[in-house]
Amino acid sequence: MRTPVKKIVTAVGASVALMAAGHASAEIKIGIAGPMTGPVAQYGDMQFSGARMAIERINSNGGVMGEMLEAVEVDDVCDPKQAVTVANRLVNEGVRFVIGHLCSSSTQPASDIYEDEGILMITPASTSPDITERGYELVFRTIGLDSMQGPVAARHLISLKPERVAIVHDKQQYGEGIASAVRDTLQQAGVEVAMFEGITAGDKDFSSLITKMKQADVDYIYYGGYHPELGLILRQARQAELDAVFMGPEGVGNKDINTIAGDAAEGLLVTLPPSFDEKEENQALVQAFADKGEDPSGPFVLTSYAAVQLVADGIEQADSTDPFEVAAALRSGSFETPIGTVQYDSKGDMQSFEFVVYEWHSDGSKTPVN
Repeated sequence: MRTPVKKIVTAVGASVALMAAGHASAEIKIGIAGPMTGPVAQYGDMQFSGARMAIERINSNGGVMGEMLEAVEVDDVCDPKQAVTVANRLVNEGVRFVIGHLCSSSTQPASDIYEDEGILMITPASTSPDITERGYELVFRTIGLDSMQGPVAARHLISLKPERVAIVHDKQQYGEGIASAVRDTLQQAGVEVAMFEGITAGDKDFSSLITKMKQADVDYIYYGGYHPELGLILRQARQAELDAVFMGPEGVGNKDINTIAGDAAEGLLVTLPPSFDEKEENQALVQAFADKGEDPSGPFVLTSYAAVQLVADGIEQADSTDPFEVAAALRSGSFETPIGTVQYDSKGDMQSFEFVVYEWHSDGSKTPVN
């Protein structure tokens, strides 16, 4: 077992909320790191909701090895620099387990710190394969990879027999990564990728991009990134009478895209994790969310719940709160969670994970199509 060397770090600008659910002095600190503010805070809401519920339920059942869990919540705004700041803050708070981060571009630099400091991290949302390609001992996730999700999207597009596909991405680790996976699978199948174009996250005017896509005469458009930009692209494409079907990953599968795109969101194709909230065995848990006025249907709610549960189960299986011993237990065990049976490979990736293609509707509902 490796013994981490403690670094002296100074963190500023991080907001930390302590919550000791059901106990005055919780003893096992669980960091929850994700966006509380910023353009994708809606996804952070899912993450915090799921993690808090798991901590609450575990504590109500006596905690872990007789100790209560304590949440230490930090806002990384899905910004890589802020992610480093809050990761250092969690180190200083004495946290040994982290649920997060959410955005791949934040997860990667934060995980460098956690690995150096001997902190076990489980991300419930970051899909970039790069995160687990580095051979780290303490990095895990409860979601599949872009290398799984991209081919699912591409195979569905191939089944629709497209003539010319445009692929657009936000030039960030997650967006460009998933877009590249889709492009590669399409090209291997002989589908013409008419353009592979990057936009800048935060842009508002996509008229030149839409003009270019019209000139390329594309019939399908795949977007890698998050919902704020795609919502605007959808609305502006509809106004410009661009007649093409759009598709995107779980980063666009948010009801807020309807607020931005309006009726133009109708017919959008989205790859998402399965609707874990519809599983019969999860109905008591779903009711617990309903009793609190919360919605468990978001793609990262139950993956976050499962991440906390895995930390707890790993501690109990290892009979230790040492993160390296817990990591070894997670890699060697099989765990039943609300997202199904979880077994890890040597990298910390789930051995199996399913993505489903849905058709999105203008009222924010979705229908599975595969």
